[in-house]
Amino acid sequence: MAHISFDSSKLGKFVHDNELSEMQALVTAADSELRNGTGAGNDFRGFLDLPVAYDKDEFSRIKQAAAKVQKDSEVFVAIGIGGSYLGARAAIDFLSHTFRNADPARKLPEVYFAGNSISSTYLADLLDIIGDRDFSLNIISKSGTTTEPSIAFRVLKAKLIEKYGKAEAAKRIYATTDRAKGALKTESDAEGYEEFVVPDDLGGRFSVLSAVGLLPIAVAGYDIDALMQGAADGREAYSSADLKENEAYQYAALRNILYRKGYTTELLENYEPTPVLWRMVEAIDG
Repeated sequence: MAHISFDSSKLGKFVHDNELSEMQALVTAADSELRNGTGAGNDFRGFLDLPVAYDKDEFSRIKQAAAKVQKDSEVFVAIGIGGSYLGARAAIDFLSHTFRNADPARKLPEVYFAGNSISSTYLADLLDIIGDRDFSLNIISKSGTTTEPSIAFRVLKAKLIEKYGKAEAAKRIYATTDRAKGALKTESDAEGYEEFVVPDDLGGRFSVLSAVGLLPIAVAGYDIDALMQGAADGREAYSSADLKENEAYQYAALRNILYRKGYTTELLENYEPTPVLWRMVEAIDG
């Protein structure tokens, strides 16, 4: 597995050599709380084991659904807000041609995102882009009542029904929602949409490795088996609480030391025009 390189050599005038090692006890305690579920937020620890403990049957259905969309649709719209779309968008942008949807070499459906604002202009323009072409929707919402995706879903669903009729439209709607409750779950059960689950123990910012992110990424043509294997490799690579071995904990410990010394502002600067990095950070940071 390729690692991100972490270089802390320029912190010498701010952090003494012994300060990092003195953080080891705190890091060990934090790691123990996280892995044993004894700390705050212990209901949302699903991301720890998700790369190896995901629902394999659902994973297979995600690939089957993606193949169906690739076969019957020219356009695919993922409807969601915050963590319900940012992870997938970051991954697709990262892996794709900068102008993927206009790339003449592209053989798979155009992928668009909606439901992350209440802009009527955006929706009107998206309807123009879809035009009379075949398309499918993925509505991503745990509750089904969040304003922005609810508006987008209502508008785009109406276009689906107008084009295909209610029964056929239902076959082109994929709902990623709560396992057992919520407005979208109720509608999906009643209308017969294919359903995928937002795990109860997974916060939105970590949802890209669930159906939330995997279905749009698979529709775009990327290998989600390799994605999950890479995540599993990363999970293993960063499993140690030893600061000498775990660069992620090194960064966290050093940032904590700096914060205590009054260095409370951190700048992340990126001069690459591809809008990948800020989207990845926004997906992680909520």
